[in-house]
Amino acid sequence: MIALALPAATTEEGFVAPTIEDTHYRDILPWGDAYGVWFDPGFGKQMLMVILSVVLIATFFLVASRRGQLVPGKMQFLGESAYGFVRNSIGKDIIGGRDFLKYVPWLFTAFFFVLVNNIFGAIPFLQLPSFSHPGSAYAIAAIFYLLWVGIGIKKHGLRYFKLAVVPSGVPWYILPIVVPIEIISNFIVRPVTHSLRLFATMLAGHLIVTLAGSAIEYMVSTGNILLQGTSVLVLAGAVAMYMLEALIMVLQAYVFTLLAAIYIEGALHADAH
Repeated sequence: MIALALPAATTEEGFVAPTIEDTHYRDILPWGDAYGVWFDPGFGKQMLMVILSVVLIATFFLVASRRGQLVPGKMQFLGESAYGFVRNSIGKDIIGGRDFLKYVPWLFTAFFFVLVNNIFGAIPFLQLPSFSHPGSAYAIAAIFYLLWVGIGIKKHGLRYFKLAVVPSGVPWYILPIVVPIEIISNFIVRPVTHSLRLFATMLAGHLIVTLAGSAIEYMVSTGNILLQGTSVLVLAGAVAMYMLEALIMVLQAYVFTLLAAIYIEGALHADAH
């Protein structure tokens, strides 16, 4: 389960730990190289899984909502429960009962898109969380960055930027220090950490499991009885880390969506902060 699609872990010099580059799979359609483009936009496994996630999510909720019944069946119950969790536990609780409904589709999409792409990393043969690559994490964080800034401008006009960086009640002589900090915090640190938190945790978990799998492969292949026996302990630790990574995959989908809701709420009620 853990050692699928891992790089070779042995050389004549002994064990060689896998690197970040080893976790990047070759492009399925490397059209960037073929056409001499200065960057490599080839179609890879990660892109394929992102498309697969959209298909799976859309299919599940279309099937779940196809026949709405007063007494829901299993699929309808699962679909309604999933929607209700995002709607009430994130949207309503964070944004508030008056404004949250129009933003539920955004939060709902973000939660399940991130969740499914993360869980791919725990499925044998796939074993690659899509957000372990920085580009996808930056892209989805950028979408929500533009969303909450746009919401703030729509609600408050250009005055939103003043509301976002000038805290109420702060003496004027402290503002030259506070305002730059608020600008950096709200418009630079927020979107960067929103993406890096997701990317870093997915990459770290993927690397740990990859490293454990490579170590087990090396220990078993050496023919050394002591190392082969130790590999059983490494396997036990790898399974524990595998389960922990699966938990973190779910938590990160929740944290990403929760932060998106917090940022939307902050933009809507910037004049009250």
